[in-house]
Amino acid sequence: MSKQPSIIVTGAAGFIGSVFVQYLNEQGLDQLILVDDFGVESKRKNWETKKYVKVVERQSFLTQLVDGVFDADIIVHLGARTDTTEFNYAVHEALNLEYSKALWLYAAQKNIPFIYASSAATYGAGENGYEDSHESVASLKPLNPYGVSKNEFDKWVLAQTIRPPYWAGLKFFNVYGPNEYHKGRMGSVIMHAFNQIQQTGKVKLFRSHRAGFEDGQQLRDFIYVKDIVAVLDWILHEMLGHEWAADKNGLYNLGTGKARSFYDLASNTFTAQGLTPQIEFIDMPEDIRATYQYFTEANMTKLRTAGYNKPFTSLEEGIRDYVVHYLLPVKGY
Repeated sequence: MSKQPSIIVTGAAGFIGSVFVQYLNEQGLDQLILVDDFGVESKRKNWETKKYVKVVERQSFLTQLVDGVFDADIIVHLGARTDTTEFNYAVHEALNLEYSKALWLYAAQKNIPFIYASSAATYGAGENGYEDSHESVASLKPLNPYGVSKNEFDKWVLAQTIRPPYWAGLKFFNVYGPNEYHKGRMGSVIMHAFNQIQQTGKVKLFRSHRAGFEDGQQLRDFIYVKDIVAVLDWILHEMLGHEWAADKNGLYNLGTGKARSFYDLASNTFTAQGLTPQIEFIDMPEDIRATYQYFTEANMTKLRTAGYNKPFTSLEEGIRDYVVHYLLPVKGY
């Protein structure tokens, strides 16, 4: 890339989007068009110090696209309604499905690459496993409207004959790290564990209500946000440098490939602060027991085969970095 590319980043004021923008800035890239709902005051410190060409409100952005205001080289679509407790599907349909379709069609029309955030929520309870093959998408059974909307977009994408030259949909697993403070109850378990320790000196974890799993040994694939943006950056440069072959286009899991327990997570959050773990177990609420996931783990073969070869941050290293450099000093990325 001889000249700086013009990059559209949606969800730029959110958790992953704002970390990605900072990551690009650190590489000297500032020809960025940031898209989000910038009226959310709690997200302000996620974006106001970043370097960019323009910020555009989410709702007016599509109109400006149609009017030909932008001349972008690539779209990185990270914006979404991510609240898994929002059960009005129409909300998710508007933002996660219809909005995404409009961006896809624009990228196809302009013949520019398109990277977007899918989700491991598409896998539901995991009864079909965690393989990122295109053949399994139609049979997945997400557990909430958020997961349904993400899977519906994946299905729609795979059915399209008009496509961007290069594209990738990334199924993020359990992401944690700086710039998620505004997410409230939707924040990572690490953030909640840290807050519990600060307030009470203890962490409460759910008891197991399934045979074969000890209390606190429910397993998730936790991935540090810095690894997420490293993968995004690698794909972006592969696509802009025309090193991304069209046969690589598709859906990709993005986790570490190694499930870890909530107990490990909680104990490491204590250890990162120089504290002895104090963990208690409480009953899981009745209303979520039937659909609670006891195990998620990304199969990462496909991304590795595509050429991504950097190691992923271990849970111990990631929690330590997050706690020591961001949570304790109350800093963003």
